[in-house]
Amino acid sequence: MAKAYWIAFYKSIKDQEKFAAYAKLAPAAIQSFGGRFLARGPAAQTYEMGLKERVVMIEFDSLDKARAAHDSPGYQAALKALGDGAERDIRLVEALS
Repeated sequence: MAKAYWIAFYKSIKDQEKFAAYAKLAPAAIQSFGGRFLARGPAAQTYEMGLKERVVMIEFDSLDKARAAHDSPGYQAALKALGDGAERDIRLVEALS
């Protein structure tokens, strides 16, 4: 079974309080499904219209685990806390092998 990666690209963080509330809840929900944070923070370098905003990369043992983490009640509570506090693009990608 191929590993999977959850990659979040933040276009903007509009409300630091909502983002902080999300940040308190999301890691535990993600880690409960085996998610391992590989990188998080502002982009070190951007190319081709990339934004120098926050990026988060999380590794999972499978795509099913990544989906389950996202759809879990714990992560959905984190999303509710975030609300409209950030604009982001989240992608789940399977590893090549």
